[in-house]
Amino acid sequence: MSAERKRVAVVGVGTVGSQAAWRLAARGAEVVGYDRFAPGHDRSAAGGETRIFRSAHFEDSRYVPLLKHADVLWEQLQRETGRELRRLTGCLLMGRTEHHQMATVLQSIAEHDLDHEVLDAESLAKRFPQYRIEDGDAAVLDRRAGFIRPELTIQTAARRAEQLGAVIHRYTTVREIVPVANGVEIRTDAGGERFDTAVVTPGPWVNDLLPDLPWEVEVRRVVSAWYVPTAPDAWFGEERPAFIRTAPTHWYGLPSPDGISVKLGLNRVLHRVVGDPNQLDRTVQPEDLEIFSELIGRYLPDLHPDPTRLSAYMEGYTESSRPLVGPLPGAENVILLAGFSGHGFKLSPAFGDIAADLALDGASGRPIDFISTIGRTEA
Repeated sequence: MSAERKRVAVVGVGTVGSQAAWRLAARGAEVVGYDRFAPGHDRSAAGGETRIFRSAHFEDSRYVPLLKHADVLWEQLQRETGRELRRLTGCLLMGRTEHHQMATVLQSIAEHDLDHEVLDAESLAKRFPQYRIEDGDAAVLDRRAGFIRPELTIQTAARRAEQLGAVIHRYTTVREIVPVANGVEIRTDAGGERFDTAVVTPGPWVNDLLPDLPWEVEVRRVVSAWYVPTAPDAWFGEERPAFIRTAPTHWYGLPSPDGISVKLGLNRVLHRVVGDPNQLDRTVQPEDLEIFSELIGRYLPDLHPDPTRLSAYMEGYTESSRPLVGPLPGAENVILLAGFSGHGFKLSPAFGDIAADLALDGASGRPIDFISTIGRTEA
């Protein structure tokens, strides 16, 4: 970064925006954040009290160096704030041995020497009896994995940014982002303010804020459900990892930190599209639970079939499931981070740090070519 202190706006102080504000303020920038609600709200992708952190990756081994960077920053943010934002309990990555995502997991582990254990069906059934194991199943136990507290993390990162000098305008909707000579203007109902650079992390409101975005970000309504186990010792004993299961149905679960219930969530294709993020239907209907009931009956027979809690929020997905990270075409001072496709939270400190690189230095030394907006033709 140059000796001159840069003014940087952060539009959307949520999953990634709160981390970007922290990393920018830590590096000496003059940071002003804007959020239509307030850091830690439950209307978008940060909902649900827990999210999974993992080191191994089903989808693309190129994420692993970014996950390692995020791992370091998770530890740093916890040290700086004295808050437990993440707990490493492990994560079981389960599926048919021949499924391509299981092959990708093993590839990512081999390439990056990750701490893990491979379990065959017999070992998996003996060690983790809460799961119904089918012929051909296997699992990888990712030991450098566990759960994150999303709402607490966002509030903590935002507060840390403020302690370092950032200013955050809560309940302030950004109406327009206008590139100007040598900078950018942020316009709200209170007027306009000029900055050297803007980091734009609008979550599911990306299409509202940037209607001419050259890539499609599809917003979907995500449902989480919490179920009480009839055999709690299996879920809340010495080993209580989260789990992710591949095809035929990609879904996941986390034992709740309170030791009472198990949170379940579903893959993108099982969520319905949201037309207007300002009109999210937050009421979960009985038909929304049919897929949960089917999966519980097939794989988790000791969970009580009726949920004790339900939640609906939103996530943004690109066609390729790879996020958009980098400058907007024709507006190099506007740095976009959007369309995380369910991968955002575990990587959020790394993405926040990359946003700071791009805003302050114009480039990042992190391996982001495969998710960069530069030269990108597909979403």
